[in-house]
Amino acid sequence: MNKENLRDPAWPSVVERVRSLLPTEMERNRMARYFPLMKPRGQEGAEYRIAVSEQIQVEMFTDYYAKIIAEALEEGGRPGLAVRFVLEQSAARPQPVPMPPPHYAPTPSDTQKLRLNVARGVPSTLPLHENYTFENFVKGPSNSFAHAAATAVANGPGRTSYNPLFIYGGTGLGKTHLMEAIGHQVMRNNPGASVCYITSETFLNEYVNALANSAMPAFRERYRKVDLLLLDDVQFIADKKQFQEEFFNTFNSLMDSHKQVVMTSDVAPRDLKGCEERLTGRFQQGMVIEIESPSYETRLAILKAKAASTRHLIPEEILKFIAERIRSHVRAIEGALKRVVTFMDLNSGLPLTLEIVQHLLRDSIEEEKTIRDLSVEEIIRTVSAFYSVKVEEILSEARPQSIVTPRQVAMFLAHKLTTKSLQEIGNAFKKKHSTVHHGAQTLQKRLDVESDLRRAVEQITSQLGRKLSDLT
Repeated sequence: MNKENLRDPAWPSVVERVRSLLPTEMERNRMARYFPLMKPRGQEGAEYRIAVSEQIQVEMFTDYYAKIIAEALEEGGRPGLAVRFVLEQSAARPQPVPMPPPHYAPTPSDTQKLRLNVARGVPSTLPLHENYTFENFVKGPSNSFAHAAATAVANGPGRTSYNPLFIYGGTGLGKTHLMEAIGHQVMRNNPGASVCYITSETFLNEYVNALANSAMPAFRERYRKVDLLLLDDVQFIADKKQFQEEFFNTFNSLMDSHKQVVMTSDVAPRDLKGCEERLTGRFQQGMVIEIESPSYETRLAILKAKAASTRHLIPEEILKFIAERIRSHVRAIEGALKRVVTFMDLNSGLPLTLEIVQHLLRDSIEEEKTIRDLSVEEIIRTVSAFYSVKVEEILSEARPQSIVTPRQVAMFLAHKLTTKSLQEIGNAFKKKHSTVHHGAQTLQKRLDVESDLRRAVEQITSQLGRKLSDLT
């Protein structure tokens, strides 16, 4: 930490106490990323003030750290202090272009702007989904910080400390929605901006084509002059060493030119196995934010927002029922509501009852119930019995192949068949969450080439009451 910002000489000891109070490695890693952004100003009356440079940091750090820092202060002999994060006045930035009124509805002109940019030599880009805007994004505790960071980036691309912005989380939680909302907002504020939204797979294919056609100079020129690069599913570049080298150089060129980069991934940068450390290190230099599974309140808010856009008046008890029973991710919630709306479209004279909805969603409800009822411990026991190895051996550090394969199978199935986080699965295996992720990824690759292993996993999955198609 910069000493000129350190007005409380006891701050380093506070930091150490906070670190000791954090229960998981994931939280300690997050702390290592965020605490350097804090500038302790010391005690003022009954408050302990800490300055930060961005409003989102005030909100985020208050939620994450105010209570635990207060505990650390009390342990250090300063009880009864309320921790307050404040915006440092000297860090004030020019006001961003104001957000338009909330009644704005996107028009095809956004997509037309993208096509115009392509015609001007900007790289190939995918069209932005017209409904993926900030106005249509439902905020909740699981995604509020990601929403705030995305909004800040959209109103000041390349001019905030959130560059790159790296958003990660499970399938169907809203990562792509936020990414495309940034694209819509930037083009709304600056119609002349060159915005490129592309998946990592498409980006890789263009790179391969450029190599095959001896067109690398043109490829580099196109991608290194965009104002905003939106790269979806960055985990796809894992193990693509040559492409990673090219992307590293393109990434550095954009950053050096103060252009904005936004990326999404299923996992955090540190868990991108098969990616060079220098690349994942660069990904973490800006803002890394996780979107988590939505709470009941957020699920209900999403359903109400989606229901309001239909032609039907759906009783609140029906929406509450869906929010209670469908929990895995946002797409599952939206899919359940779509089935209800389709039924209402086809049966306009039939009143919608809870019994009808239970019948309509019976398969989804049963699937969700099965996912939640399976425990990591049950999966480990089933795998252990199948391979005739002891549970203790699977949980050990032993490395013979006779133990490694059952361990990887158990990790893979726990990751695919439960709603537990990698951290929670890691705790069950007495391993780091990164070890679980690596084991599951390795098993996935082996399934594609080892037919005997695939048959074994099919049998174990069947014993657990599921089928192999559930794992995709």
